[in-house]
Formats: sequence, structure tokens, C-alpha cells
Amino acid sequence: MIPPPAPAGQMSQQYRPQRERMVEHLRKHHRIRDERVLRAMAEVPRHLFVPEALRSNAYGDHALPISANQTISQPFIVARMTELLEVDSDSKVLEIGAGSGYQTAVLARVAGSVFAIERIADLAREAQKRIRELGIYNATVKCFDGTLGWDAHAPYDAALAAAGGPDVPEPLLAQLKVGGRLVMPVGQSRDTQRLVRVLRTDKGFEREDHGACAFVPLIGRYGWTNEK
Repeated sequence: MIPPPAPAGQMSQQYRPQRERMVEHLRKHHRIRDERVLRAMAEVPRHLFVPEALRSNAYGDHALPISANQTISQPFIVARMTELLEVDSDSKVLEIGAGSGYQTAVLARVAGSVFAIERIADLAREAQKRIRELGIYNATVKCFDGTLGWDAHAPYDAALAAAGGPDVPEPLLAQLKVGGRLVMPVGQSRDTQRLVRVLRTDKGFEREDHGACAFVPLIGRYGWTNEK
């Protein structure tokens, strides 16, 4: 007789040693300094956001495939992008490209509210269901063209895009409040980008380069027109 699957809470405890090793790697090797980000990475059960066959690899320092030809980002990238946002419990965050919902769950641990967009309907539904099952109620995922942002909840203290576009979409900049920060990969190639942070000031926008990265393409009106 096949035993029933373990409850999510029990499974989270089962993978705790792997999560702790992942967090130590983020702290010592990648020099992630924000303790709130590290605590969020230690608490969110990453293995529940990847296909069941890949759960044993969930805490390795690499991206993994999920459904619809998308990926769940490398833990370092998730931690680094979250750290660069510099959010706190009062922050309202816009997320573009929710995917499996893992980044959404991490953001929800460090921010006050998260409004996440995923253009692929099945992924959006699965991500919303998954974060609710984990007791996360300060984040919402909807299916839409993420390059248009989510104007109903603007302005945002921070915005994050987990897909690479040829440039930062204008609607995302417009929905960022003065003093806000946006982090996303940008590049003229779909295969490689630079991780940029944009700071909105009362005089305009300042852009910082935070190194090379590689993400799935950002598809939409203000991104790439298709996946090829």
C-alpha cells in the first residue's frame, strides 16, 4: 500500500537542513547581508515550488525548470534581487513574472504587500493556490501582461521583474513612487542581460548595473513580442 503524501509542514521540516545550507551559502559565498532576506529564504519551502521530480535539487544554487518552459530562479538571484529592493514591512511591491510563486513568497516575507503578475494563466493559478496553502495572504497573483504593470495599486515602493527585457518598460517606471526602486534584467539579447536597479528621484531616474545574468524573456507590449 502506498502511503499518503506528507503534509506541507512536515515536508518543510524534512528539507530544513538543505535550506539552512542554502542560506549559509548565500551569506558566506554570495555575501547576502540583509538578515530579513536570509530569514525569508530560510522560511520559504522552495521544494514546494518546483516539480516533484526535482525536489531533491530544490536547494542547489541553480535555476530549475518549471512548467510552460519557464524557470524558478537560482536562490542567489532571488536573494540578491530582493536585497536590492531594500523593502520593509510597510513597502508595497509590484512583481512581474511570478512563475511558480517562489519569489512572490519570499517578497511577502519582507514586504507589507505584494502584487504579482504572471502572463501564463496556469502558472498564475498554481502560484496563487500555492502561496495561499502556505498561509501567505499579503500577496496576490493575477494573469496579465506584466509589462503594463498593475496601475490600480500604484504607486509602488519597489518593483521586481523576473524576466529579461530589451529595456525597462515605461509603465513600470511610471508606477514607481519617488524614492522607489526597480530591479530587473535588461539586455538587447534574449540570452544574456545585465541586472539593473533603477532609483526614482524627484529629478528623474538613476540606473545602476549589478552584473551579468540570464533570465527567460519578458514577453508583452513593452517587452519582447514573442518567446523566440
